[in-house]
Amino acid sequence: MQGPLADMSFRRAVASDVAAIVALVESAFRGDGSRVGWTTEADLLDGQRTDADEVGALIAHSHSCMLLAERGGTLLGCVKLVREADTGVIGMVSVVPSLQRAGVGKTLLSEAEQVILLDWGLRRATMTVIVQRDTLIAWYERNGYRRTGIITPFPYGQPRFGLPKRDDLAFETLEKHLGNKQSN
Repeated sequence: MQGPLADMSFRRAVASDVAAIVALVESAFRGDGSRVGWTTEADLLDGQRTDADEVGALIAHSHSCMLLAERGGTLLGCVKLVREADTGVIGMVSVVPSLQRAGVGKTLLSEAEQVILLDWGLRRATMTVIVQRDTLIAWYERNGYRRTGIITPFPYGQPRFGLPKRDDLAFETLEKHLGNKQSN
């Protein structure tokens, strides 16, 4: 394997990774720097995407983690995983903007699914995506996720989730069944 995928390894984040994770997530989604990649939310939202308190809590709790993709000790990507009953919830799939379209995100998503299936013993993964993110939703569909039609409103008035540039934002839940056994 060559390129950004060569020698890529995965591990669960620890407390000393918090600042690097926050910086990566912010660079992948917000501000002009995020426009280098294709996952930017800069046209939809300003403000923060996450903060040290959220990331630290995800790392500290036994029902969640931040999975990191690295090469030679350099952070390439991360994904948030939360165990909720019979479902593994995926979020904050973030890749260094200059490495987007190189396969890092797809490999990281696959590794996250393996954690949900093999480590947690769950056969269902879900996530929420802003409905206006057609290109991102299509990417997840190509990776086996399906739209559920379950729409939830954007939390307007809560800056912790970002500062909306539009008044029509909402989330759709996507899901994927993992492993050979299909669950309902």
